[in-house]
Amino acid sequence: MGEKYATLRVPASTSNLGSGFDTFGLALSLYNHFTAEVSDRWEFEIEGEGTELPRDESNLFARVYLRACQVFGEAPYPLKVKMFNHIPTARGLGSSATAIVSALKFWEFFSGRKLSIEEKLKVAFEFEPHPDNLLPALLGGFLVCVVDDKVHYQKLDFPEEIKVVVCIPDFELSTQRAREVLKKEVPLKDAVYNIQRASLLVSSLCKKDYHLLKEAVKDKLHQPYRKELIPCFEKVLESGYSAGALAVFLSGAGPTVASFCLGEDRAVGEAMVSAFEICGVFARYMSLSVDKQGATFTTPPT
Repeated sequence: MGEKYATLRVPASTSNLGSGFDTFGLALSLYNHFTAEVSDRWEFEIEGEGTELPRDESNLFARVYLRACQVFGEAPYPLKVKMFNHIPTARGLGSSATAIVSALKFWEFFSGRKLSIEEKLKVAFEFEPHPDNLLPALLGGFLVCVVDDKVHYQKLDFPEEIKVVVCIPDFELSTQRAREVLKKEVPLKDAVYNIQRASLLVSSLCKKDYHLLKEAVKDKLHQPYRKELIPCFEKVLESGYSAGALAVFLSGAGPTVASFCLGEDRAVGEAMVSAFEICGVFARYMSLSVDKQGATFTTPPT
């Protein structure tokens, strides 16, 4: 690389956690790595996941970076970016959020300016208006997010003993498609149902009282509709619980299914993989912990 470059590590995330639709986000110990330097043209080298992504300025990273230049008054210049991706694309694990966050962090690095979280989100929301993925990627940890005229959030402690097992099927599901199946209006009783369980989820995690987590991740706002897009979803859910999971839920918009586990993470992962295979869907699982750091430079800026 050139004289001025850096490498950034950005975590995956799982959002919603069942009942906390568009509200809860959790950073995970699965990462995309970005190395960037100033160049004479936009260029991307991509390894790992997402090798089909654009390798010119139509790449999401470049579009966010250039928009930040426009919004904050910096002359745009191209970058050479190396991406080593461990996060599968279009699986409900926040891969696009890592590109958005990394672009904004590198804008700060190359411009020598520091943006507030509000300024970062101003640009980020033009590309993905969901803080439940963006904030965990940026800040790490367990986030409760509220959007009004501005974004309000709280970062809460997450129990270290809980592993997050993600079962990733071998097909993509775009967020747009997963949004299209949702109802624009919901009955009052369904809204109350989710408010009750989202509140129960936070209290159960904060008190480390896990016996009600299975109830707390139930919802009536998105999973009942999105499960129709995911073969064997109910079977995967049942298999996870039978193997000892504390909670099983759709990760973000899907199709990944996530679970909270104590000591049964391998059994739970294998059970969910087997359930997908019943429907002829190849899947793999990962047992992850919660990332607490968020986007972090691993190669010190030079």
